[in-house]
Amino acid sequence: MQQHQWQFFRAGGVDQVQIRTGADIANIGQLDQKLWVALACPTRGIEFDSVTLDLIDQDADGRIRAPELVQACEWAVSMVNDPDVLTSGSDVLQLASINESTEQGQALADEARRILALSGQEGAACVSLADVQGRLASLNAMPFNGDGILNPATLSDQPALSALVSRIMEAYGSAQGCDGQPGLGRAQLDNFFTDVQSLADWHTLASSNTCSLPTEAQAVAAVQALNAVQVKVEDFFARTRLAAFDAKALAPISPSVEGYAALGTQVLSKEDAAIAALPLATVVADGVLPLGSGVNPAWAAAMAALQQHAVRPLLGELDSLSAAQWEQLKAQLQPCQAWLASFPASPLGEMGLQEAQALLASGMQQQLQDMIQHDEDEKQHSEHAVALEKLIRLQRDLLALLNNFVSFSQFYSRQGAAFQAGTLYLDGRSCELTVDVANPAAHATLAGMAKVYLAYCECKRGGDKRHIVAAFTAGDVDFLFVGRNGVFYDREGKDWDATITKLIENPTSIGQAFFSPYKKFVRMIEEQVAKRAAAKDASVTEGLNAKAAALVTAPAGTAAAAAAPAKKTDVGTVAAIGVALGSISTVLVGIFSKFVELGPWIPVGLMGLILAISGPSMLIAWLKLRERSLGPILDASGWAINGRMKINMQLGNSLSQTAKVPANAKHMLHDPFAASHTARWVVGVLALVVLAALAWRWGWVNRVLPERMHYGYTASVAVDGGAAPAALAPAPAPAAP
Repeated sequence: MQQHQWQFFRAGGVDQVQIRTGADIANIGQLDQKLWVALACPTRGIEFDSVTLDLIDQDADGRIRAPELVQACEWAVSMVNDPDVLTSGSDVLQLASINESTEQGQALADEARRILALSGQEGAACVSLADVQGRLASLNAMPFNGDGILNPATLSDQPALSALVSRIMEAYGSAQGCDGQPGLGRAQLDNFFTDVQSLADWHTLASSNTCSLPTEAQAVAAVQALNAVQVKVEDFFARTRLAAFDAKALAPISPSVEGYAALGTQVLSKEDAAIAALPLATVVADGVLPLGSGVNPAWAAAMAALQQHAVRPLLGELDSLSAAQWEQLKAQLQPCQAWLASFPASPLGEMGLQEAQALLASGMQQQLQDMIQHDEDEKQHSEHAVALEKLIRLQRDLLALLNNFVSFSQFYSRQGAAFQAGTLYLDGRSCELTVDVANPAAHATLAGMAKVYLAYCECKRGGDKRHIVAAFTAGDVDFLFVGRNGVFYDREGKDWDATITKLIENPTSIGQAFFSPYKKFVRMIEEQVAKRAAAKDASVTEGLNAKAAALVTAPAGTAAAAAAPAKKTDVGTVAAIGVALGSISTVLVGIFSKFVELGPWIPVGLMGLILAISGPSMLIAWLKLRERSLGPILDASGWAINGRMKINMQLGNSLSQTAKVPANAKHMLHDPFAASHTARWVVGVLALVVLAALAWRWGWVNRVLPERMHYGYTASVAVDGGAAPAALAPAPAPAAP
């Protein structure tokens, strides 16, 4: 098979494939993934249609990976006759473009014609995304939309069925339909009527065996009374049998005096657990169980219920029970006891026999099953409509997605990449490289490796809030600080209030790095001066406060002495200051004299001095700018970037643009509020005068005068306005001493 011929372009320091034709899309699976710019991207947080991304995301994990994108391309190519239609970027699909030679293609074409017929466009040659979305929306609103889920809201014309559906959903849960609304599924329906049938069978079994009691209700009451005390009664008769077996056992199995003494120290009630733990009655050998008086007060009510509901109807009027009578009572109620234990527990609770039989005989079970079956029969049409929507969306979006995934051609051609959230206007420039950030703290950990100056901003618009990171890739950064405000415009043109919350500092240019040491030095001096001034001001203020306090609180004589003029400055101090200033000036003069001695090499010396100061900063900036990359910024946002994606100076200058006055604008240069520069001129002139005086003093002027003055030649100059030329003549010999 002939290999597809790819076309590449160089951008971001890597070779990127250029995807333009349908053949490129059809052969995307053959392209070595090492040449892909990205291998995965998130389905949220990027400027791309999220519905299209969800249709490509087969495993619904919120990320699109390379195999999923290849699968989407191959499927879209198989659904059309000519893959070039996938480069049109249109959301209108020509029916003639669908490949009807395959079973799925034929199904999509038939569904497209069906949708057009239902929308009153029968015979149309094309179907649009809006047509398909309209059909899906109307289908979702219908009772039978193909998802096999019954929504009670769509059964308003059948209130009995709607009420039953709501009841089943409340008891057995619901399933979500394709319209996103909860509804009744087949599983919930089957579980409901299975439990109804079980309850009906249980009630029917009770009616055939009521344990010699007149009604089912009486049988249930007798069994419940028996169950309430059975364990305690068995305990009582076991104790009486043990006492009959051996008289020595009577004392240990009966409550002790010490136990009653301990109970006597408490505030008692018949509900106390300690009392309920005592035997039902006084234990004697082969004793009988009293049903009224003599019963443990904690169990008196339960024993009365046993006498009323079980003993009296089955054994007659008895005030006590012997062991034999107890066994007879249990035997008579055992079938009912087993029946009650078999009660089918379900969310329906204690549904009666009549209600259960009415539901089973109503026929609503079959009606609902038929509706679900009818709905499931429409499922195929719904699936074909969704597939048709996917094909139209891929025709519109696939090429753009490939140029934001396999290559970043849209970014490097300045067309707006999918990861660019908008434009931030701040500090007199616009920053176009902005990315949405879910967690700024986590994002900054990895994004700092991009060697880019990054500003994290919190953006607010009404009650909405989002976080972005903006890359400042050109211009100075002297006035960027946390808390500074700007305006962010998203891709839809909406404006957000933006505030810087975090900065990651990196150089933006070599020029900025050149001036950085001087700016830092000036800032350091300003900070030191400010600190010294503040300290001095505090000291003076403290001294004045102390003086004032002393003048107010001291006696008159002392106050006069304190107010007396201070002593004059010590002459020794003045001399010491003069010596210090002289030493400093001597050092400065020495340095300046050495600098002047360079002569014509003075410019080279100046350049060396400047390089010594700015060179390290410029070298570091150059190294960082060479490594400046887009990759870590996107990796921190959930992408899997395969290449380095460098941001060179040219690209950086285009991503962060400063304000420029229009070329055709009229510019009035006069500024009535401009600062006066007189002081600067005066300082400059004084500096030149000082330099000239120092140069004269050190003889530098004599060294640069013509050498002929040192060989005894003089110049004769024409006088009285004559035109005679100046003549050089030997100087007269010196007179003899």
